[in-house]
Amino acid sequence: MPALIVGNWKMNGTGEAVAEIAEMAGAGMGVGAPSLWIAPPFTLIDRAVIVSAGGVKIGGQDCHAKASGAHTGCVSAAMLADLGANFVIVGHSERRRDNGEGNADVRAKAMAGKAAGLEVILCIGETRDERDAGQTNEVLSTQLAGSLPDDAEALIIAYEPVWAIGTGLVPTLEDVAAAHAHIRARLVACYGPAGHGVRILYGGSVTPANAGDLLQVAEVGGVLVGGASLTAASLLAIAAAA
Repeated sequence: MPALIVGNWKMNGTGEAVAEIAEMAGAGMGVGAPSLWIAPPFTLIDRAVIVSAGGVKIGGQDCHAKASGAHTGCVSAAMLADLGANFVIVGHSERRRDNGEGNADVRAKAMAGKAAGLEVILCIGETRDERDAGQTNEVLSTQLAGSLPDDAEALIIAYEPVWAIGTGLVPTLEDVAAAHAHIRARLVACYGPAGHGVRILYGGSVTPANAGDLLQVAEVGGVLVGGASLTAASLLAIAAAA
């Protein structure tokens, strides 16, 4: 299965940045090449869908758990789908940290995304203190137990060590393999055989220099990329490494 490369633009990009997505979509990497998905800011989703022309899937960086209602400033999964989005990211560590989202909130958002027909990328990961204390597997198990939706359909897990996001620090390949193996075991325990079909991404300071090695690790089905996804040149270099 070709690798999946997902770019999370976070709070970056105005109208002119859509040209980068057009360039990504027009790269024409050929049969067997990685799939490219981009989650731009909400303000660019409709324009990104137009310029992507199907060559790049476009998604949202978050959604509300409710389909509609008195939730000022929030965006529902149904609204994302209406704009032409194909997927949504939920549970990113920055949402958990900055917006106080707990596992139950993440699960509700994942269920909302699936109900709207979106594929769901559900993020989990440990902090530096938790890793140093030998609690990585415990943290991942707890986050999965509280965040997973009812079934494995249209679900992708992204393992992002919090301490590696935007820092330039990356776990050893052995540590990545161990974390992904643990996540796979928990998915199978939760969903049975369907758990084998859930793709697991690695995220955290992914660059063109390390992507090739990361994508060779067992159970790594792709990467979730932050800052290195903001330009076509950088993201396509990651795709080339794959």
